[in-house]
Amino acid sequence: MQSSTPLEITHPQGQRGRPREFCPEAALTAALQVFWRRGYEAASLAELTEAMGITKPSLYACFGNKEALFRKALDLYGREKLAYVQTALKAPTAKGVAEAFLRGALAMLSNEHDPRGCLGVISAVACTTYADSLRDEVMALRASSDRAILERFQRAQQEGDLPEGVEAAALASYLSTILQGMSVQARSGASIEELEQLVATTLAIWPGK
Repeated sequence: MQSSTPLEITHPQGQRGRPREFCPEAALTAALQVFWRRGYEAASLAELTEAMGITKPSLYACFGNKEALFRKALDLYGREKLAYVQTALKAPTAKGVAEAFLRGALAMLSNEHDPRGCLGVISAVACTTYADSLRDEVMALRASSDRAILERFQRAQQEGDLPEGVEAAALASYLSTILQGMSVQARSGASIEELEQLVATTLAIWPGK
């Protein structure tokens, strides 16, 4: 069985002084999986380099230190794993937005090729004061999503899409809490059926059409 690890390629004799070659994107994807599964602080350099198929000098030369590597992995996570966020915001109704967010999150959490839970939630909880700058970046990623949801629901309120008396800010906070709760439950071992039931219940009591 072939390994998907992005192994470095050793150059022929006479060229030993040249750096080893590897695919940075594949190595970064492997690092993301380690951070996602373990959290920032629990992921050791030995574990990261083994998963990435590279040496520590190659890691430092290509990505910088562990903190810089995590930042790049977090950016990759935002671009690839949270792509459903932008799609959800384009739904024509507030309930449609909520459903697209919940279904998108469910699809990510139930992907058998990825760790369970949300990288942002895992890392925000796992990072201690040693990694305050990283915690801030993780929180900023989540805040960006929360802000986008709020702005979309404010628009829905202006368009009369939300029932009278329903505040956009409260609804946005509610959806964000449900999304984070799904991640925590998935990380704790909740089944896909249980998460699907949570999505169905949330949509059943959602205000408006």
